[in-house]
Amino acid sequence: MSESIASLRHKIGSAEELESVVRTMKAMAASSISQYENAVRSLDDYYRTVQLGLAACFRENRSLGIIQTIKQPQQIPVAAIVFGSDQGLVGQFNEIMMEYAVATLQELPGKKTVWAVGARIQSRLADTGLPPLGGFALPGSINAIAPLIGDILIELEARREQGLIEQVYLFHNHPVSGSAYTPVSQQILPLDQAWLLNLAQIPWPTQNLPEVMGNRERTLSALVREYLFVTLFRACAESLASENASRLAAMQRAEKNIDELQHDLNRCFHRLRQSVIDEELFDVISGFEALKN
Repeated sequence: MSESIASLRHKIGSAEELESVVRTMKAMAASSISQYENAVRSLDDYYRTVQLGLAACFRENRSLGIIQTIKQPQQIPVAAIVFGSDQGLVGQFNEIMMEYAVATLQELPGKKTVWAVGARIQSRLADTGLPPLGGFALPGSINAIAPLIGDILIELEARREQGLIEQVYLFHNHPVSGSAYTPVSQQILPLDQAWLLNLAQIPWPTQNLPEVMGNRERTLSALVREYLFVTLFRACAESLASENASRLAAMQRAEKNIDELQHDLNRCFHRLRQSVIDEELFDVISGFEALKN
């Protein structure tokens, strides 16, 4: 009986330590969500400004060389950038992203090239029919996102110059509300007529007609680079916000389960302890009765 009590004490102590770890991770996830959501909100105005600049460039001259001629569907090499997580304890975050990306890419014709951002999503994609060509490590803070996006753009440009890829799709989880998120995708390359039509639908915010000063080609190239950079940056920030939201929800479930486990363990511990006390009292009473007789 004493061994059972000792075992329960050890389990109760382990549950308390685990609860402390869960609470720490819960606080870290809640803090990280705020910084990534603030980063996404701060990008909205800048993204809008870049779009308006591109719309102004194309409003003056739509025959610039930035618009590409698309090949036949069966000839288009397709590339995909899939954002996942580097760490675990995120629920179904990576599984949902993997299933969505694989289902979407399988519907597209042509050879597929996949880059995974995050070790967890990379290992899961390796088990599918779309093993990743390479992977990138996720940043641990807002300041580390920009170098990651720079590396991705360099890799994409090198592959495009070699003619190995033409269409580029972006996959990431988008935060919805609270701890909810949904997988989304978008085509970021090539900058084709469909992309131009979307820009043309953006209304100009004032009554004054826009005018591009200086070298239009140089301005357009700079705006396109900023467009790709801010698109990837926002996708990474949204994915990290969704990851931490999923981790927060997982930690909340774990905390609830630990509380229930502690309640059961404490109840068993008190029941066993009371049983030991009752047996000791029974032995004392039995001894006293024997001496009395």
